[in-house]
Amino acid sequence: MFKKLVKVSLFVVFALVLAACGNGDNGTTNGTNQLEDLQEAGTVTIGFANEAPYAYEENGELKGAAVDIATAVFAELGIDNVESRLADFGQLIPGVQAGQFDVVTAGMAITPERAENALFGEPEMVYGEGLVVKAGNPNQIYSYEDIANNPDITIVVMEGATEIEFLKQSGVSDDQITTAADIPSTFSAVQAGRADATTGTEMTIRMAFESANTDDLEIVEDFEQPDAEGVPSYGAAAFALESEELRDAYNEALATLKEDGTVQEILEKNGFHPETNFPPEEVTTDSVVSGENY
Repeated sequence: MFKKLVKVSLFVVFALVLAACGNGDNGTTNGTNQLEDLQEAGTVTIGFANEAPYAYEENGELKGAAVDIATAVFAELGIDNVESRLADFGQLIPGVQAGQFDVVTAGMAITPERAENALFGEPEMVYGEGLVVKAGNPNQIYSYEDIANNPDITIVVMEGATEIEFLKQSGVSDDQITTAADIPSTFSAVQAGRADATTGTEMTIRMAFESANTDDLEIVEDFEQPDAEGVPSYGAAAFALESEELRDAYNEALATLKEDGTVQEILEKNGFHPETNFPPEEVTTDSVVSGENY
């Protein structure tokens, strides 16, 4: 009799453990649908990095093209309230994986490496690179190759940015590259003489340069785009690996807003070109991750 009771008890415990571990693999949380939870709450939590014009905070208000697109998509899904949480760029994917955010929206470039740790939505924008140097461009830097060819030149890049890999692909050595937490910090490093140049996406560099309003720096207008895997870059929202259902719903709503011109309008409002910065129809997240368009 005692052995039978033990077996029954173990069976009940095992069943309870299975039930407790039953978080689905397709965007479910505690046995319920993540999208339905967000719709019921009416609120979605977005992680962003302070990088204009993609996602940034100004006078306590969250702004930027990626933010506006995500806000419009979630409104399409019946979720009207957006709560934002600022994080260093390099902490966005770890944050969404840890459940700190429901989604990351920072114009983050889709890469095969990042796709191992996050689910990307479909591309929302496409962009190239930019470069800022000391006024007068004393080192005559017009490309990443120019940096690679002069080992005395150093360049500072935002932590976690794709430009680090682009520089390495262009032959720039590790000891020439330093990092900083955000774009303003990279500009400060060049101004202070701790680096000779900084790079980032073209729109980010241009807006940051205009905001800096300084005669100490200049933007390299005839910068040569790097011949590197991942250029041009395709920006998209990113979700936890377990949020497949939420990502799929996001993609469906995003497709609607692309078709009716809403996404193009949002890009233009935030300083992007509604055509050249709008991703081609044939470029999908799968094609980028597979390497076909990377």
